[in-house]
Amino acid sequence: MSIHIGAEKGDIAESVLMPGDPLRAKFVADNYLENAVQYNTVRGMYGYTGYYKGNKVSVQGSGMGIPSISIYATELIEIYGAKKLIRIGSAGSINKNVKLRDIVIAMSASTDSSFNKIRFSGMDYAATADFSLLEKSVSEARKLGSTFHVGNILSSDTFYADNPDSWKIWAEFGLIAVEMEAAALYTIASKFGIKALSILTISDNMVDGISSSSEDREKTFTDMMEIALNTVV
Repeated sequence: MSIHIGAEKGDIAESVLMPGDPLRAKFVADNYLENAVQYNTVRGMYGYTGYYKGNKVSVQGSGMGIPSISIYATELIEIYGAKKLIRIGSAGSINKNVKLRDIVIAMSASTDSSFNKIRFSGMDYAATADFSLLEKSVSEARKLGSTFHVGNILSSDTFYADNPDSWKIWAEFGLIAVEMEAAALYTIASKFGIKALSILTISDNMVDGISSSSEDREKTFTDMMEIALNTVV
């Protein structure tokens, strides 16, 4: 067992979906995985392993923010041998053409965090998705008929910003959405030579100020879940 994941070796699949919300992990297990077994309840961060279309798949809650996903991603890779990690989370649109419930497939993730500045001694690092996962997810989104966008996103350390317009500088440079985890996931995956991708559902639109409820975020973002599952099998 690791410090944060109460699973034994072999309990976790090589392909892992990583929602921030542990209740979204439960929703995926209950609705998409056959013979799902819960392997983790430590800190209420639920983890399950089951089968999707005959393939072993796990889903592990990661919590909110770069520090939290960094812990779970590192332990999944180093201790449990994960080879593919796909974040399935919510994001806020910062582009007028990216609407509520649209899918965002994050090609790369800029950040206002010091996470990589510390690692690279003040230099910048381009946190980038695995192309094979990205390419397959685009194909699966098209098959499903989802409205989706592919582009650069922002992984921010701040949810409640002192300057409510701070997102606008990122929008001016072509970023399409903001969330809090992808840059760390991509960096850690690159360090260990494994594949990672973030598939996000727009839960808030910062351009027009509309948002989804917490229940909607937990239970209705099913296109994102199905695209991710079909991408890893």
